Amino acid sequence: MDGPGPLIRLFGLTGGRARPVGKPFELVAIVTTIRMPAEPTELIPEHWSVLKICRKPTPVADVASQLKLPLNITRVILSDLRREGLVAIERPRPVAQSIDERIYREVLHGLRSL
Repeated sequence: MDGPGPLIRLFGLTGGRARPVGKPFELVAIVTTIRMPAEPTELIPEHWSVLKICRKPTPVADVASQLKLPLNITRVILSDLRREGLVAIERPRPVAQSIDERIYREVLHGLRSL
């Protein structure tokens, strides 16, 4: 019998918490490392991994994938790092708030010519 090893480990990573603290964030939210901790011994290996991954802005879903952890566990870890002021979690910036009406007309014209 394998036992509950992985479940206990995940429970330990979050201190038994299943939900992130603070302002909620989406899967597509962008995480960026904003500073490294003064005392490196305060962090668990997964925290260090997040800080390394997020040196470049990275979506929450990609962070979870690279950590190979369930999304809810990743969210708890990210919220802890945000609370400590080590990462910023922001909504993704829209590519364009609105598309120029001229572009719509060109697309419509192109579709009609098909």
